[in-house]
Amino acid sequence: MVQARNVDEFIAKARAGIASNPDCGNSHYNLAVGLLGKKMYEEAERELHMAVDCSPNLAEAYVLLGGICLQRGDLEGCLRYNKNAINSRAGFSEGHGNLGFVYLQMGQVEDAIYHLEKAVRWNPKFVQAFANLGNAYLMNGQLDESVEASLKALELEPGFVVAHSNLAIAYLEKKMYDKANEHCEKAKEMGYKVPADIESEIKKNLGR
Repeated sequence: MVQARNVDEFIAKARAGIASNPDCGNSHYNLAVGLLGKKMYEEAERELHMAVDCSPNLAEAYVLLGGICLQRGDLEGCLRYNKNAINSRAGFSEGHGNLGFVYLQMGQVEDAIYHLEKAVRWNPKFVQAFANLGNAYLMNGQLDESVEASLKALELEPGFVVAHSNLAIAYLEKKMYDKANEHCEKAKEMGYKVPADIESEIKKNLGR
């Protein structure tokens, strides 16, 4: 990665790299990263396409293209580019994690679980993937697995509030009301709006 004191210098160095070697995919990728830092999305997208034209196995470029699609609400485009990412590099955890997230948004829970399990297998410190996996298992009725994944997310990042919310729901479903309340309260302390029906159900079963 190009070393620079600020984003403008980073962009200038990336442009210089392209000028000296127009077929270098990494230089086009670096320029795209800099442009994204300045929210110049259309220009960044063009550079990312040039990056993968020059270097078809540049998985990170496909992931960024997927991210641009996601920002536009284009879930199918995000899926397509992240599939390219994992096809270009075996065991690319970020691509699997993104696929899992998008499939979850689309309600395709089994597909989400498949890719999220791969993401955490390849990167055991991928906290977002563990949190999403906890949610996916919860949606699939796999309560024990949901608890395990959410606890792993909190082990990696104690302040990961969505994991507390997922645990509150999972423990409620498991009728472990004290634990459900514990994680509900922690989520609220962190500013997360726990659904009112979940909180009231917990309190009701605690007799409060």
